[in-house]
Amino acid sequence: MKYLISFPSAAMVATGDELDAAGRDSHAVIEQAKAAGVYVFGGGIDEREPPVRVSGDGTVTKGGYPWAPPLNGGFTVLELPSREEAIAWAARLAKACRCDQELRVFGFDPAS
Repeated sequence: MKYLISFPSAAMVATGDELDAAGRDSHAVIEQAKAAGVYVFGGGIDEREPPVRVSGDGTVTKGGYPWAPPLNGGFTVLELPSREEAIAWAARLAKACRCDQELRVFGFDPAS
């Protein structure tokens, strides 16, 4: 099963040297996930580029859905055999990132 481990940008309160350490430590956890063969993909939303909504006819509207919370922060998808292992990896990332992580089952589409 694949799991999405994520955090919103507002959760990241580290600054300065602590932010540098969080980046270094979180990349080390990702390298461990790769070495363990559980890493699928990861990254973060580039918040310098604002979102747009694109309709079926190609109309572009500035901003995301007005009723939805903003989609930002960092994301990692891992393939793991159990929720317990997913929780353990989420805890490792939380410690490295210096902020809580959200854990969700990722609805992977095998036809993609």
